[in-house]
Amino acid sequence: MPSEWRPEHKLFPHQVGFTCPPFDYDAAPSDFLRMAPESVGVHGWMLHAPDYKHGLDQRKQNFGMLDDFVHCMSRNGVDVAGQVGSNWVHASGLGVEGIREHCEKLSEKHGVRFHMAGYAMVESLREMGVEKVALNAAYHWPAWWQGTVGFLKEAGFDVLWAGNFHDQGWFKSQDEVNSYRWVFDGDLAMKSFTYVAEQAPNADAYLINGMCNFRSGPGGQPQRPVHLTRELEAALGKPVIGHDTALYWRIFKSLGLGPTTPQGQLLESLNA
Repeated sequence: MPSEWRPEHKLFPHQVGFTCPPFDYDAAPSDFLRMAPESVGVHGWMLHAPDYKHGLDQRKQNFGMLDDFVHCMSRNGVDVAGQVGSNWVHASGLGVEGIREHCEKLSEKHGVRFHMAGYAMVESLREMGVEKVALNAAYHWPAWWQGTVGFLKEAGFDVLWAGNFHDQGWFKSQDEVNSYRWVFDGDLAMKSFTYVAEQAPNADAYLINGMCNFRSGPGGQPQRPVHLTRELEAALGKPVIGHDTALYWRIFKSLGLGPTTPQGQLLESLNA
């Protein structure tokens, strides 16, 4: 447990653990580490559910594995543990307050701070004083992003517009969206956000669901929204927040640190 980890026994002064769904390589540990101070070390733990097929019901069935994850990270000297994936909060059926209590319960039980991406989004929007939002639901199935909309509304936000890449007209069907396996052309990020902004010009902030990737990096390497935030915010004139960005912000906040590289408005607020 953390009380047994004397500072001289820790490999890094600040140690962070990430978990993610059972399928798909997770970029969160790499993305977070690349913007973190050198005092930060990162470890990953992929949930093991052999029959997992991205179903919301499977998220609910496997929700107890988050306790295993936090326990494992606690025993290995982690200070903060983060859960990657936005749908787990609404799939759980616990509601906004129930998720807050669940995160607090696991944090107290295992002696580390535990944060979930879906609830981190709520916390970040409240911190920024945001009231009206529009959701770029990206690749998410309708049941997925509609669950996110419901969670945001329950948390008190006015969702002016929401829709995925199919709703926005970039793909002929949801099946076509699915065939891209969450990795899309680099220019779709700006095109899709411009579309969302046109549907909801009065939004205080523009959000993007899940852990979408765009081939906007060197040589077409996939990048998550956190890499594109500054460019998008400059074009739209509003904060742009993804579930990846919100989770990193919440973890940094628990560590009492901020990013060492230029970031968007939410992450930069930690260095104010």
